[in-house]
This record gives sequence, structure tokens and C-alpha cells, in this order.
Amino acid sequence: MALTKFNYNSFDITPVASKSLAFNSDADGFTTGTAGSMTLIKTLTASSDGTLDFVDGSSDVVFDSTYDTYLFKFISIHPQTNDKHFSFNATIDGSNWNVTKTSSAFMSQHAEDNSGASSSYRTGNDLAQSTGNQILSSEVGSDADQSVSGELYFFSPSSTTYVKHFISTTNSGMGPNYSNQEFVGGYCNTTSAVTGVRFLFNSGNIDAGVIKLYGLTK
Repeated sequence: MALTKFNYNSFDITPVASKSLAFNSDADGFTTGTAGSMTLIKTLTASSDGTLDFVDGSSDVVFDSTYDTYLFKFISIHPQTNDKHFSFNATIDGSNWNVTKTSSAFMSQHAEDNSGASSSYRTGNDLAQSTGNQILSSEVGSDADQSVSGELYFFSPSSTTYVKHFISTTNSGMGPNYSNQEFVGGYCNTTSAVTGVRFLFNSGNIDAGVIKLYGLTK
């Protein structure tokens, strides 16, 4: 197999902020790529908040056809009280958080003291044509060393033709001192544009933590 060596000085490359390199048919084979694939849209920091809301057009939030895919990242979300479910819901009008959803959910967990481990489908966390909150992480603990982190992908929320799919992965420190990883997937069963997403615990406030919203380049 032949090994081709390149002379670094033969490359004509001009660095551009937040750009990448891409291949093309020029003599040096490189060009400046498109902007970074992830654009940070909004950061919300919790401080004893009942909900954290991302609504298109409000407080510089973009959640429309600008991007085909949106990504929420949860960073050390801590409940005010112990054993609470971290959830989301969606809106089509910016005020009513009750979009119909169908989903599936499963989890794996392992105890801190190695006393137990399991993987299972979560019948209590899935939805079937329900307007209720979608649980993303169960029984999150409120100890100082417990919280939930993870991410939620939302696809084509502005579509007025198809349902809106979502996929979430989280890991939390459960109240019973387990490491708990949960996987949730489903869709908002509406052909109306989804214009916002709300995050909350099933009771009590979000004591602390950060949620970031990104748009993924088309």
C-alpha cells in the first residue's frame, strides 16, 4: 500500500472562526467548511424554579424552521425534594402545555453498594395518546451528590405535515442511591407546529441546574 506524504507548506488554508475544513477539487484539496454544526440558542439556569420554558420568539429563543433538529442538554438538574420525576411537555400556542404524545421507555440501573442491577421496560413512563408530562428520568434524588444530566433531541418541530419525533437519554442519581440510565423515544402526535418545550419535576421546584438549547445545522 502506497503512502502519500504532503508538504504542509503547500496547503493554502486561512483559519476562520467557528469554521471547519472540508475537501474540494482545488489544488490543495481543502476549503473552509460551513459553520459549526451546533449553534447555542439559549441557556436557562434554574434557581428554585417551578418550570424552565423554551418558547419560540420569547427571550431570544428560536424553535422554528430555522433548524431541522434541536437539542436540549440537561446539566446537573437537582430537585428540591427527593425522588422526583424529571419531565417535559410541549405547546403549540405558547401557553397550553398539553400536546398529545405516544412514547416508549426503558432503563438500566446499578446500586452504589453493588447490591442490585437491572434493565427493564418502564410501563409507568410510557405514554399512549396522552397529553400528560413525559417522564425523562425517574426518582431523581435530592442529596447534594445527586442530580440528573442528559439530552433531548426534537426533530422538525415546525412541520405542519408530520408528527414531531423526540429521543432522550438521561443518567441520574436516584433517591435509593442508584445510578439510573433511562432511554425515552416517541412523538408529539400533532400536525400543528410545536412552538415550545417545558421542563419540570412532577412536584416541587427545580432547585438548581442548567438547560441549554442548541440548533443543529441543516
